[in-house]
Amino acid sequence: MNCQIDKLRVAILGSGNIGTDLLVKIMRSPYLVCTLFSGRNLGSPGIAKAMSLGVPVSDQSVAALERDCHKFDLVFDATSAVDHQRHAPIFKQLGKRIIDMTPSQIGEMCIPAVNLQGCVSCDNVNMVTCGGQASVPLAYCLAQVHPDADYIEVISSISARSAGPATRRNLDEYIETTEKAISQFSGCKRSKAILNLNPAIPCINMQTTLLAKVKEPDLARIRTAVEDTVSKIQKYVPGYQLIVPPTIEGERLVIMVKVQGQGDYLPSYAGNLDIINCAAIAIAEEYSKRIQQKRVRRHDPGGD
Repeated sequence: MNCQIDKLRVAILGSGNIGTDLLVKIMRSPYLVCTLFSGRNLGSPGIAKAMSLGVPVSDQSVAALERDCHKFDLVFDATSAVDHQRHAPIFKQLGKRIIDMTPSQIGEMCIPAVNLQGCVSCDNVNMVTCGGQASVPLAYCLAQVHPDADYIEVISSISARSAGPATRRNLDEYIETTEKAISQFSGCKRSKAILNLNPAIPCINMQTTLLAKVKEPDLARIRTAVEDTVSKIQKYVPGYQLIVPPTIEGERLVIMVKVQGQGDYLPSYAGNLDIINCAAIAIAEEYSKRIQQKRVRRHDPGGD
């Protein structure tokens, strides 16, 4: 039985770099449609971009979503960690699913390459951070080979031009949330996260380096696990590349990846936008697919 796909209606709260890049990506999704894009300033570049794409906009921030809650089923919160603490109970009361783009730590941490299916039933999922999305899958697969890793450190460098005001306000939360995610997914009790905002011109691509202390590392098994994980990530983040495979330097295990963006809103150097936004779209599309499957079963109860 052929059923037309009813796209999941989504709203985006926050018209900065993350929200606007997310919007452009949603516009080409076969499973999602943006029915409201809300910020605080009608003159912002993000609002202007949304208007040029024919998307309904508002400068009333969360109030617009409260008023027009019948227009969407899921909201991407692309504001700040502090703001999301206020927004989360509002959307919970409205019965709306939330994909939290901020490092608030309120919802279930979602790393699609690791726990996508486990997050589909959650009403509020947290996309950790760009550095977390780039590094946590590596830390996770390292832990599958060496669950006794003593220490994991993650260093991400992104172009300063790709870091908007909300990202800069959330630097402390970024560090705390990334470290928590590394420990949660790897089981390693000692973790450290560092974020460098590089002002270089021309702008650099996002790079993330994972350093770990592991006793007698099995490089062959680690490399196989990392290569499999990189392949999984590339299915939803095409620009994710392994540039230094698992290598021993002195007493440390080193892995390095690069993320090149698709240039949807900012130029391709903004891989930090791509990796967190593509991850968010992966979970949103999975929500949509589940809903569609339920509809098909209702229309064809005798089918497989």
